[in-house]
Amino acid sequence: MASLRHKNSKRIEGLDKNVWVAFTSVAADPSIVNLGQGYPDIPPPSYVKEALARASSVDKMNQYTRGFGHPALVKALSQVYGKVYSQPIDPLKEILVTVGGYGSLFSTMQGLVEEGDEVIIIEPFFDCYVPMVRMAGAKPVLIPLRLKTDKKTNITSADWALDPEELSSKFNSKTKAIIINTPNNPIGKVFTREELQTIADLCIKHDTLCFSDEVYEWLIYKGHHHVKIATLPGMWDRTITISSAGKTFSVTGWKLGWSIGPEHLIKHLQTVMQNTIYTCPTPLQEAVAQGLLRDYNLMGQPECYFTSLAVELEAKRDRMAAILRDVGMSPFVPEGGYFMIVDVTPLDQDLSHMGGDEADDEAYDYKFVKWMIKEKKLAAIPVTAFVGDESRKQFEKYIRLCFIKQESTLDAAEVIFKNWSKDRPI
Repeated sequence: MASLRHKNSKRIEGLDKNVWVAFTSVAADPSIVNLGQGYPDIPPPSYVKEALARASSVDKMNQYTRGFGHPALVKALSQVYGKVYSQPIDPLKEILVTVGGYGSLFSTMQGLVEEGDEVIIIEPFFDCYVPMVRMAGAKPVLIPLRLKTDKKTNITSADWALDPEELSSKFNSKTKAIIINTPNNPIGKVFTREELQTIADLCIKHDTLCFSDEVYEWLIYKGHHHVKIATLPGMWDRTITISSAGKTFSVTGWKLGWSIGPEHLIKHLQTVMQNTIYTCPTPLQEAVAQGLLRDYNLMGQPECYFTSLAVELEAKRDRMAAILRDVGMSPFVPEGGYFMIVDVTPLDQDLSHMGGDEADDEAYDYKFVKWMIKEKKLAAIPVTAFVGDESRKQFEKYIRLCFIKQESTLDAAEVIFKNWSKDRPI
């Protein structure tokens, strides 16, 4: 029998439940079409894979490299982002490379957030934000994006917006930071310059930091533009911007991410890194560096992967939206990223038979996804996994689908949806 003395630490109390643990294992059955977890089943660029093969064949590349980022990688990042920010980025003092976007977020929270602080988080949010804030001893303060339209057709991620007065009310003397995610996961919203300026004005007024998760920064669709909040007046000195190789080059299994910001903030993230992870795999960093340099030299040209992937995915996005509309669902067409949320209310699916003590307390979307996996062999993610309890009713009729998939995967999903439509009573 386990001793009560050896129970979990308070910092992880209540953080054991996780949507990925719950649904990834269920969707692992090869007979299930998986549009749930956000990983590409399209191949990464060949030149990145070839760069990894070359790097691993060099003996010194199989040993430790610089802890805060492989020299070749931070140099390549400084070149790419120097161009994006229109200012020089110091590769050694203003960049930290760590284990994926997760590692960047963790280093940020542990290095800059103190016990008793408050951190504002915009709902829906990527699900690790709240646990990471709590592990740092701080209080998550949630504010939802609100649907600003009553229309049922031609709806997009732009139809979700913050209420400026509601946002302002969340800031106080305890507010240490606000976390933004643009393009947003799961909605796909790309925050406009005006929306970001509203956030920036409040950060400056209350002397608050901004943690900007921009891992989908290159996946912006026609007619939209990605603005980095760190480029707005007065924001560079108070912003940590997070991105990743996984989303940039469709290599999520490589788990490399980076934080960019002013030296006086990045140095604290580096302290966390040197005392936890220490360093990241050298061959992977070298390969990403080579890939970045290749595309840096092609920026502004159609062959640049930073932009060509978005062109490829826009067609997949439009196909997914059309499939969903054809079967009576209401998709929100995303401005960026590779997820789409869909309102399943029109299906009017009765889930009352899904009982049990645990199920009785589950949100509708959790029950719906479990039912869909079992009955339709199609996996998605419930959107209430990305919101707090108070917003559950607002979001429980939405599910998230991932469309960075091969055409054969989308073909299989289309067959399921069409057969489902035929089976529904008229």
